[in-house]
Amino acid sequence: MTDDSIRQIGQRLRGLRDVLDIPAEEVAELCDISLEHYLKIEAGEADPSVYRLSRISKRYGIDLDVLLFGEEPRMGAYFLTRRGKGLSQQRPNAYKYQSLAASFRGRKTDPFYVEIDPLPEGKTFNQNSHGGQEFDYVLEGQLEVTIGDKTLVLDEGDSVYLDASHPHSMRALGGKRVKFLCIVI
Repeated sequence: MTDDSIRQIGQRLRGLRDVLDIPAEEVAELCDISLEHYLKIEAGEADPSVYRLSRISKRYGIDLDVLLFGEEPRMGAYFLTRRGKGLSQQRPNAYKYQSLAASFRGRKTDPFYVEIDPLPEGKTFNQNSHGGQEFDYVLEGQLEVTIGDKTLVLDEGDSVYLDASHPHSMRALGGKRVKFLCIVI
């Protein structure tokens, strides 16, 4: 995500708490982070992560797109996303998410097209966890998925379905960008 999008998401989170009269401590606990870290997210000084935003959206009954993009879903019968046209968020640490159902109201899953650039040698992503389940299908490249202390390597055409409450992370292997479909349920 860009600095500006992180700042805007923080403002939306603060607005959500104000409207629903939710203490910051409650949201920090939901996200399994310290209050200090959560307040940095609201201030636009820390990356909120899609997974944390997903937890917040499900707990408080707000569409994930409202938190990510500031837009209410509008479509109820179908929503078409053309190649490269989904609402996207660039995150620090080489992740790029593109929502594939951004404007579909009441959806039961959150499908994303994700690209991960390779990290410099020795650098890794922090593991995240979130409620629900996750399905990842590799379209291009080689993806390393770490779930707890188990590491899996997925090639093009491979997939993994996981209980997303277990800490997990992903990274590109082979010095090349990985492209995959991620469905958060």
